Amino acid sequence: MQITADEKELITEGSMIQVVSFVLEDVEYGVDILAVHEILRYPEITRLPNAPDFIKGVINLRGNVIPVVDVRIRFGFPKAKITELTRIIVIETNDKLVGLMVDNVHQVVRMAQNSVDPPGELIEGVSEEYIMGIGRLNDRLIIILNMSNILFIEEDKGIGTA
Repeated sequence: MQITADEKELITEGSMIQVVSFVLEDVEYGVDILAVHEILRYPEITRLPNAPDFIKGVINLRGNVIPVVDVRIRFGFPKAKITELTRIIVIETNDKLVGLMVDNVHQVVRMAQNSVDPPGELIEGVSEEYIMGIGRLNDRLIIILNMSNILFIEEDKGIGTA
């Protein structure tokens, strides 16, 4: 996917955003591409004793030990089977690398900043601290996540020391 000069200018000016989208329970979510370090096929994961349920374990990424969060469990969804499509999205948040285990990475999408609505205006009862916004792209809705809050609020002790 090539970025045109006009699109590059819009991204630089902040009027466009890019997100890596993934699907859980038939809902499309997005993570700001600027936070994404890399995307991995499902690797061998070492389980940690007494870790919170949403911590799948840790992986060794070129000498760095990185905790892996099972996003399904973190969101309260049932466990799913690991498949060929299962991926780990390695993100950098709060100056730490963290892996997010997701069912399937969908694609990288670009959307206009003004096509992202704040969650407070759309969904009552859903904490704004977990959702950055809801993006509209043609006929699709993409829930753009605030990963640092999802990972570190309430249960930060579970992954902050890895």
